[in-house]
Amino acid sequence: MKTIYHPAASRGYADHGWLKSNHTFSFANYHNRDRMNFGVLRVINDDQVAGGEGFGTHPHNDMEIISIPLEGDLEHRDSMGNGGIIRKGDIQVMSAGTGVTHSEFNANADRPIKFLQIWVFPREKGVEPRYGQMHIADYAKPGDFQQIVSPYPEDAGMWINQDSWFHLADFGAGVKKTYALKKPGNGVYLFLISGEAKVGDQILHQRDGYGIWNTESFLLEATEKAEILLMEVPMELR
Repeated sequence: MKTIYHPAASRGYADHGWLKSNHTFSFANYHNRDRMNFGVLRVINDDQVAGGEGFGTHPHNDMEIISIPLEGDLEHRDSMGNGGIIRKGDIQVMSAGTGVTHSEFNANADRPIKFLQIWVFPREKGVEPRYGQMHIADYAKPGDFQQIVSPYPEDAGMWINQDSWFHLADFGAGVKKTYALKKPGNGVYLFLISGEAKVGDQILHQRDGYGIWNTESFLLEATEKAEILLMEVPMELR
């Protein structure tokens, strides 16, 4: 098993006034040649947007974009005609494919929104753009791995154009669970949303990241109440 540890304080940071963002991997003005990606996992941005502010209409192509609100309400509009609000307990997925434009704004003027913005390189380029969102909290599995993303439309959670599986782990203190990887050649990147957890001898604190590969499984333990995002992705870029 190989591992890589990214403490929360080691992330890139940008303060644009209306937007405060921590970058796990190189993004925009933050460039670190040792922190470009983890396999096909390209971006994990931990964003906080001020009330009434947001990202104006801008383009994407050939990228799988996953947004997970942690606090507040995020309003979405795109060139495919989709629009709506996502909140904590929801997940949003957009396959940019051949090209799409979209905007994301804080739907509230009086308080910030906090959300994770995650980019994954697609398995196939040039696909038809697609948008989806769902309330994943309805299917919560406390003390277990809750699948929220997979490669299959008929599977639990949302689906993306990549051989990737995302799970949320909402563990009480002392809960231990073995995660078995779904596909050979994949790795798992853990992002600790809150609390404290342990893999092997490595203790993880809030907003730490930890990559694991060259293994079929690993044991995850919550040393105190913890919410953890597990992102299983192919390690080989094609």
